[in-house]
Amino acid sequence: MFSYALGGFALRRFRKCEAVLELSPNLDKNSNKSQLNASLTPLMDIVADDLKDTNQIILDRMHSDVELIPVLARHLIAAGGKRLRPVLTLGAAKLCGYEGDRAKKLAACVEFIHTATLLHDDVVDESDLRRGNETANAVWGNQASVLVGDFLFSRSFQLMVEDGSLEVLRVLSNASAVIAEGEVLQLMNVGDINVTEESYFEVIAAKTAALFAAATRVGAVVANRPENEVDALEEFGMNLGIAFQLIDDALDYSAEQQSLGKTIGDDFREGKVTMPVLLAYRAGDEEEKAFWTRVIEQEQNDGDLDEAMRLIEKHQTIRGTFDTALKYGDMAKANLGLFADGPEKAALISAVDFAIERAY
Repeated sequence: MFSYALGGFALRRFRKCEAVLELSPNLDKNSNKSQLNASLTPLMDIVADDLKDTNQIILDRMHSDVELIPVLARHLIAAGGKRLRPVLTLGAAKLCGYEGDRAKKLAACVEFIHTATLLHDDVVDESDLRRGNETANAVWGNQASVLVGDFLFSRSFQLMVEDGSLEVLRVLSNASAVIAEGEVLQLMNVGDINVTEESYFEVIAAKTAALFAAATRVGAVVANRPENEVDALEEFGMNLGIAFQLIDDALDYSAEQQSLGKTIGDDFREGKVTMPVLLAYRAGDEEEKAFWTRVIEQEQNDGDLDEAMRLIEKHQTIRGTFDTALKYGDMAKANLGLFADGPEKAALISAVDFAIERAY
């Protein structure tokens, strides 16, 4: 079974990437935009009926006699998004031939965990916008956002218990703990230009990819599939989640960010060292390194974001980040090699391309 334990696993997996691709001759190591077939539509179509039921479960379980709780939770859930994580749970279950109801509740559980982490993250990051809408903490304040996030975590654990599987409880509760570890590790890394590539990958594997991995694993668990298939789907989710976060980090320095309803440079202003900055710092001369040290560790002045983006463009680190995401995407596709070709497998592969092509 794949281990969520922190300790360099994400970076080690990347260093094994070329070997993995050599074992997968049908994958082109020189993937580019023309080779991507990016759409969630095939996967959304396959899980449409189940997702409708999952959405109803989400609405039902958001209910509380404390009026602010459903109002605040609905504000975030209704703000948009593709429901990618619960869709992956439902898609993984479909790939494994499962047609029951358990996957629907567990998909709702995954969405509650994700939504709770968003509420907490926006408080920690002091964010005012998410997908072009005001964040819950901007509207109702930090205290309400944190407490409603706690409520949604509690709802997720109620759904786990109702499922009755200790394996499901173990997978999802473990993922919840690892997400929190990842967020704390990221907080520790803020304002430190000497963050290592290994530490960076630990953060994104924990804070983002762990939930992707748990979402796809439980889809196989409910289908009672053999352990090698369960592990393969977990690996698929982990690699997809890492690719997804790499693209998010690239978009923070891209004009595409504005089309997503976010401001450019949020990570920069918060002193977060992500892949585009890591690569730019590594490639920079002494003057450029001094610039990065000042803006990450000391102070930022007017015009510093423009200079940061100039250096990122100079060293093509958005392209470098995207290329790394492509490699993780190719590994995710390779993880599906155990499964027979069919519409479910093709839809999951298309979802990988969708997660990456957001960079264009």
